[in-house]
Amino acid sequence: ASWAGLCPGDNESAKKRKSGKTRKGNALLRETLVVSAHSAVKNKRSYFYAQFMRISAHRGKKRAYVAVAHSMLIAIYHILKDGVAFQDLGADYYNQFNKERKIHAYLKKLKALGWEAPVVAS
Repeated sequence: ASWAGLCPGDNESAKKRKSGKTRKGNALLRETLVVSAHSAVKNKRSYFYAQFMRISAHRGKKRAYVAVAHSMLIAIYHILKDGVAFQDLGADYYNQFNKERKIHAYLKKLKALGWEAPVVAS
């Protein structure tokens, strides 16, 4: 990823995060992977779509495309190294973690909007 210019910058000093620009690399490979990321994101049932939506909400679309391209490059590397077929993790990959915490957070957001959840007696 470093050679392709797709690895994220990790410039931190005295616990202060500085510029996280990606490094210069193979421009043709980088551009090809970012264009491929644009296409991969269009499939709404893919892991890359879920990753794009998660990152673009906070960091912006351009950074999200670079992050997806980075993930694609890592997947391509492992496919070529191990000789295995690509297996998509699915769009619900990120929903598998911390389910109770997410439910609580969404209920809290709904309550802030004025909607009360019905109380379920056990």
